[in-house]
Amino acid sequence: MTHTEQVIANALAVVAASRAERKRDAERRKRVFGKIEIGRPLPKLPGQQLSLNLR
Repeated sequence: MTHTEQVIANALAVVAASRAERKRDAERRKRVFGKIEIGRPLPKLPGQQLSLNLR
């Protein structure tokens, strides 16, 4: 195997390891944060327009 082929193989291995780690992290986040309940939804204010002073 030439040096160039070895460098490419090493780069592909790093990319594969990075993808696997991201996938594991995403699954862990889904497990951990999927259990957290968001508080009650905010009440709707019908017909209310917020005034924003953007000056």
